[in-house]
Amino acid sequence: MRNFRVIALGLLLVLLMACFAYAEEGRLMRFPDIHKDKVVFVYAGDLWLVSSAGGMARKLTSHPGAELFPKFSPDGKFIAFTGAYDGNADVYVIPTDGGEPRRLTYHPGAWPSSGGVQIDDWVLDWYPNGKAILFRSSRESFPASKLFHINLDGGFPEALRLPEAGMASFSPDGEKIAYNRKSREFRTWKRYKGGTAQDIWIYDLKTDAVDRITDWEGTDNVPMWSGKKIYFTSDRDHTLNLHSYDLTTKSIRKITNHQDYDVKWPSLGPEAIVYENGGYLYVLNLDNEKSEKISVEIPAERILTRPNWEKVSDLIIDFSLSPSAKRALFSARGEVFTVPKEKGEVRNVTQTPIIREIYSAWSPDGKWIAYLSDRSGEYELYLRAQDGTGEEKRITTDGNCYRFPPVWSPDSKKLLYSDKKLRLYYVDIDEREPVLIDKAEVSEIHDYAWSSDSKWITYSKNNPAYFASVYLYSVDKKKTYQITGDLTDDFSPVFDPEGKYLYFVSARSFYPTFSDFEPTYVYRNTRNIYVITLQADSLSPFAPESDEEKGKEEDKDEEKKDKDKEKDKKKEDEEEEEKPKDIQIDLEGIDQRIVGVPIKPGNYASLNAAKGKLFYLSLPAIYERGSDSEPQNDLHMYDVEEREDETILSGINNYDISQEGDKIIYKSGNTYGIIDAKSGKDKVGDGKINTGGMEMKVDPRGEWAQMFNEAWRLERDFFYDPNMHGVDWKTMKKRYGQLLPYVAHRWDLNYLLGELIGELCCSHTYVGGGKMPKIETVDIGLLGADLEPDKKGGYYRFRKIYKGENWKDDRRAPLTEPGVDVKEGDYLIAVDGEEVKYPANPYAFFERTVDKQVKIKVNDKPSADGAREVTVKPARSEYMLRYLDWVETRRRMVDEATDGRVGYIHVPNTSLFGLNEFSRSFFAQTRKEGLIIDVRYNGGGMIPDMFIEHLQRNLMSLWAPREGQIWRTPNVALFGHMVCIINEYAGSGGDALPYYFREQGLGPLIGTRTWGGLVGIARGLPLMDGGSVTCSEFAFMNLKGEWDVENHGVDPDIEVDNRPDLVIKGRDPQLEKAVEVIMKKIEEEPKELPKKPSYPIKK
Repeated sequence: MRNFRVIALGLLLVLLMACFAYAEEGRLMRFPDIHKDKVVFVYAGDLWLVSSAGGMARKLTSHPGAELFPKFSPDGKFIAFTGAYDGNADVYVIPTDGGEPRRLTYHPGAWPSSGGVQIDDWVLDWYPNGKAILFRSSRESFPASKLFHINLDGGFPEALRLPEAGMASFSPDGEKIAYNRKSREFRTWKRYKGGTAQDIWIYDLKTDAVDRITDWEGTDNVPMWSGKKIYFTSDRDHTLNLHSYDLTTKSIRKITNHQDYDVKWPSLGPEAIVYENGGYLYVLNLDNEKSEKISVEIPAERILTRPNWEKVSDLIIDFSLSPSAKRALFSARGEVFTVPKEKGEVRNVTQTPIIREIYSAWSPDGKWIAYLSDRSGEYELYLRAQDGTGEEKRITTDGNCYRFPPVWSPDSKKLLYSDKKLRLYYVDIDEREPVLIDKAEVSEIHDYAWSSDSKWITYSKNNPAYFASVYLYSVDKKKTYQITGDLTDDFSPVFDPEGKYLYFVSARSFYPTFSDFEPTYVYRNTRNIYVITLQADSLSPFAPESDEEKGKEEDKDEEKKDKDKEKDKKKEDEEEEEKPKDIQIDLEGIDQRIVGVPIKPGNYASLNAAKGKLFYLSLPAIYERGSDSEPQNDLHMYDVEEREDETILSGINNYDISQEGDKIIYKSGNTYGIIDAKSGKDKVGDGKINTGGMEMKVDPRGEWAQMFNEAWRLERDFFYDPNMHGVDWKTMKKRYGQLLPYVAHRWDLNYLLGELIGELCCSHTYVGGGKMPKIETVDIGLLGADLEPDKKGGYYRFRKIYKGENWKDDRRAPLTEPGVDVKEGDYLIAVDGEEVKYPANPYAFFERTVDKQVKIKVNDKPSADGAREVTVKPARSEYMLRYLDWVETRRRMVDEATDGRVGYIHVPNTSLFGLNEFSRSFFAQTRKEGLIIDVRYNGGGMIPDMFIEHLQRNLMSLWAPREGQIWRTPNVALFGHMVCIINEYAGSGGDALPYYFREQGLGPLIGTRTWGGLVGIARGLPLMDGGSVTCSEFAFMNLKGEWDVENHGVDPDIEVDNRPDLVIKGRDPQLEKAVEVIMKKIEEEPKELPKKPSYPIKK
C-alpha cells in the first residue's frame, strides 16, 4: 500500500472513524422498542438488548439478513420482528432472553424497498392479550398494503377488513386501532406536503367505523395509543417531533423539541416511549413527558467494517484497450486495473481503496494511464505510469463539478474532457492549464474526438430543438467551426486515421412506420452514417465506380503499377507511423461534401473509425428490448474499400477498438473479450479475458466515507436548483457526516444518505443498492389465489382464483392454465404428497417451487378421500393477476352502471406498461359516449403528453360508405365526454397526466390530491460499490412561469375520498362519482353524430 502525500477530506473522515471505532457509546441504533426496564434495538442489522437506563448491550441475533421492527410482547417474554433471512421478509419471534428465532409467515409479498431489503410483513404491534401479532403486508392487495393477524404459534395469517394501512397501534382494550392510512416511512423526502401526507385515523374493529383525528398538511405518523392519549410524530415545526392527541379534549400538544434531527421510529412501552434521534436512543417518561438520552455501550465485533479482499469485476464502469491490445483497461470499485489478454497477472494500477478513480484511458504511446480521481475532494485529472509504478501526476486543479471521460490526443500530449457545466476542455499534460473549447447552452457535450495529427477536435452539440450539429475546433487557431446544419440531428463524429474523412451518425432518413390500429406514424431507424471529405479536391470514398475492359499489355502495366503503388504505400505508412502528417481541412463548402455511407438506415450509435474500416453498434427499438442490462446490440464492421457491411458480433452491450483498429474489446453482461477486427462472425465468449482476478482490499469505512462525500457532491452538481432549495448544503454535510464513524453496516450508509438528500425536500431523491451481505434466496411459489381456512373441516379453501392472460409469462395464472382443474370453493389437500392441514401455514409448503412443476391434491370437500391430483407451476408474484382483477372489476362496474355507454381505462403508469394498457383499452372504446380515465395508483414514468394527444383528438370529418357504419376522421378518437379519477398515489407522470388533462379542457378531475412529485431523473451515476443516489435534475414549470405541482400535487375539481368504511362495504366512491358526473354530462350535453343525408342528385 502506498503512502499518500495528500490527505483529503475522505481520508480525514477515515481517521476520525478509527478514533470512534473503540468508543464506548454506540450510535446509529435503530427501530427501538421498550418494555419496562428493557430496550431492544437494531444495530448493524442485528437485534440487541439493553437496560432502559442504558449500559452494556447484549446481542440477540447474528444473521447476515436484516432484522427490523422489533416489538416486545405485552408480558415482555417475546420479541416479534421482521427478519429477512432467506431473501424474503417475514415475521419471526424470539424469546427476550435469546434463542432461536421462530418463523411465523411465509410469503414473498409485493413491494421492494429502500436499502436493497424487500420489506414486507412489517411487525407493527402485539394484540393486547399477547396471543397474536399485528403486521402489515402487500400480499393480498392491489394496490395498497393491509393489516394482518398472525397467532404467536404461527398458522394462517388473516387479513383485517381495513382496506389499507401504514403504521398502527392498538387501543388498550384492543377494540380499536390508531393508524396511518398511508405509509411513507422510508421515503427520503422531508417536510413533505403532497397528496400522500399522513394523518392519524382511528378504526373500530367491531363496527368498521373510522375517524380522522389529525389534518396537518405535512406528516403525522407512527401513532401510539396510551390510555387517553395517542402519541405520534409530526413535522409541524419543520423537524419531526413527538406530539400527543388528547382523546377527551381533541387537542394536540408538542412533546419534544429536537432541532437538528428528526424523531425516528418511536415505540410505546407500558411506561415510556423510546425513539431514535441523530443515531442515539431517547426514552420519554409517560408520566412527566420528559425525555432523556440513554448511553448505550455496544460490544460489537463490527465485522462488516473490517478490511477484506473482494473481487470487483461485477463493478466495472468503463473499459478499453491498451495501444497494442495486449491488455484491457478497467475502472472498477474506484480502482484502475489492467488485465492481460492471455498471459500475466491482473494489475491494480492505483491501489487507493478510500479514493475513487473513474473513467480511465491509456495513452497512445503506451506510457500513461489517465483517470479522474477525487483524491482532492473533487474529481481531477491524474496520470500514472501504465505499470502502476512511480508517483501520480495531477493534471488539473480547478475541479468544481462532475467531469466526464477524458480522451487522449494521438500524440499523447493532451487530454480532452467535458463537465456537468456544459463545458468542453482540453489540457496539455505538461502545461497543465485547461483550455476552454466550448460551452454549450442546451445540454452537456459527450461526443468528442481528436484528429490523427492532434491539431483538430470534433464534437457534437445540441441546439435548442435538441438537434445536434457537428463542430470542428482548431487547436492552433483556438477557433470553433460548425460544419453541419441545424435541421439534422448529427452526432458521434470521428476522424478517419488518415485524415481524409470525418464520419458521423445522423438521423436524416425518414421512412414512416404506420400503426396497425390508427392512421398515425412514427419514424424509426432514421439513423445512417455519413462522411465528409475534409479536402475540397478529394473524392468521396463512395464515388461512382466503373469496371472497364483492358488489353493484355495494359493489364500487365496496371499490375506493375499496382505493385509499385503497394511499395510506395507501405513506405508512406511507415513514415506516417513515425510522424503523422498535418491534416488539411478546407472549411469552405464543407457542408456540400457530405455523402451517406451506403448501408441501410437503422438505429446506430458508438461510431469508431479505423484505417479503411468503420465500427458501430446497431441498437434494438425500445419495445424490443428486455431489461436495460441485457446485451442486445449488434456490432457492425464496414469495409470502406469493399463497401461491405457485416455484423461481426451480436448480443453485446458495448465495445471499443484498439489504436490500430485491428482488435476489439466487447462487453456482454459480465463477459469481456478481445477479438480480431476481421470479417466473419464471432460469438460472445470468444476471446474471453479473465476478469475474475480483479480483486482489491476493500476498506469499508473508508469506502463509506468516500460514497457519502460523492453523494453530497452529486446532489450539489446535478440537483436542478443551484441554491439547493435554500438548504445550507455544507451544513448538511457536516451534520450527517458526523454520524459516519458509527456506520457499521451498508444499510446504515443508505439510511444516512437518505437522511442527507431528504433535506432537499424534493421528490425523486432515492437511495438504493450497494454491497450488502450475501443471503441465499429461498423463493416461495404462489398459486394466484386467495385461501381461507375451513377451521371445522381442517383444510384450506380456494376462496378466489385470479384469472390471467396465460399467453403471457408475466400474467400467467397457475390455476387457470389449460388442464389445471381447480375451481373456487375447492380445497387444497396436499402439496407434493405432503398434507396441508389447518392451522399449518399453507405458504410454507411452496418453498423453492417458483416456475417448477408441483403436484397438488384438491377436492370439492375438506377431505383427502376422493381428492384429485393436478400439476401446477407456481408463480413468483401475484401482483399482475391482482392488478388485472382490480381493473376488470371496475370496468364491469362502469359497464353495468352505464348500460355499456361509458368506457373505462386504467393507466397504471406512464412507462411502456401504462402506454400499452392505455392503448389497448382506448382503441377498443372510442365509440363509447364517454370515457372514465382512471389514473389512481399511477406510478409515473415518462412525461405523458402522448396519452393526452390521443385523448384530445377532435373529429374533423365523416365519411359515408354505401353499407355499414359511417367512418370518422380521425378514426381513433372519442366523440364524447371524459372524466379523470385521481388519488394520492398517482405521482410523477401520474401527477402530470391529470394536470395536462385539465389544462387541455378534457374534463373534470375527481378524487383526491395527487402525490406531488414533478421533478425528473435524467441518469444513474453509480457509487463506488454499485449503490446509487438519484438527483432531481429538472423541475416542472407551468406556462405562467411558476414552479408547480411539486410538493403539493394536483387538486381535484370534485373531491371524493374513498373512505375505508365505504371501501370495506365493497364500494368505490370515487368511481361512483365519476359515473354520476359523466352520465349527467351525457344527458345534459349529448354529443350526437349527424345522420347520413339524402344522396345527391347529380344528373
